[in-house]
Amino acid sequence: MSNLKTLKDDMVSKEWTICSFIFEYNKIEYIVLVKRFVGKEERENKYSLVKLHFMKSNDLSDGLQVEANSRSLIVDAKKLREYFGIKYSDNWGDILCQFTERLGKVIPQLMPDIKSDIERIAMVNSLSHSDSEDPKKIYCNGVRRNPNGGKRSEFNADKTKLLRGPLFKYFRYEPNVSFCYFAEPSMENDDATILLNFSK
Repeated sequence: MSNLKTLKDDMVSKEWTICSFIFEYNKIEYIVLVKRFVGKEERENKYSLVKLHFMKSNDLSDGLQVEANSRSLIVDAKKLREYFGIKYSDNWGDILCQFTERLGKVIPQLMPDIKSDIERIAMVNSLSHSDSEDPKKIYCNGVRRNPNGGKRSEFNADKTKLLRGPLFKYFRYEPNVSFCYFAEPSMENDDATILLNFSK
C-alpha cells in the first residue's frame, strides 16, 4: 500500500482529484477509483490518505468505498469480507494481510495515462456525484464565467479533462471559468462553437 503516498503526490502535482486502476480478485475484475479529499470528499478517519472506491467492472453500481493510508484499508472487516466474497476463517488476520498485499502490488506509483472506456465512465460518474451533478450530464454545451470571482470546482475541471481535453486546455489557467454539461446529447456543442459563443 506504500504506493498510495507517491500516487497521491503525483495526483496533486498534476492537479487531479481522481484516478483509477484495475484490481482482480477471485476472478472478478474491479475498477478502483482513487479519490483525494477535496471539496465535498471528506475524510472520516484522520489517518486516511485517500478514499478508494471499488466497483465491479460488469456492474458499476455494485461498489464499496473505503478510506486508506499507506499501511492499510480503514474499513469494517465484515463489510470487506462480504463485498469481496471472502469466507470467514480463524486466520482472518492473515487473509486480510494477503488481500492488502495483493492490492498493494497493483496500486500504481504514478497516475496511469491510458484509461479504458469503462474506467472513464466510472470516473465521470464519481466526479458528477462529488459535484452534486446528475451523472447523465456528460454533454458539454458551453462555458461560463463564474459570478463574483467564483472558482470552478476541482470536479468540474477533472470531468472536462476526461471528456473534453482540448477544450479544457483553452481555459486551464482561467479558474473562474466553469464548463456546463447537459444530459441530452442534442445539447452538445463542438469546441469551435463553444469558443465562439464565449467570445461574444
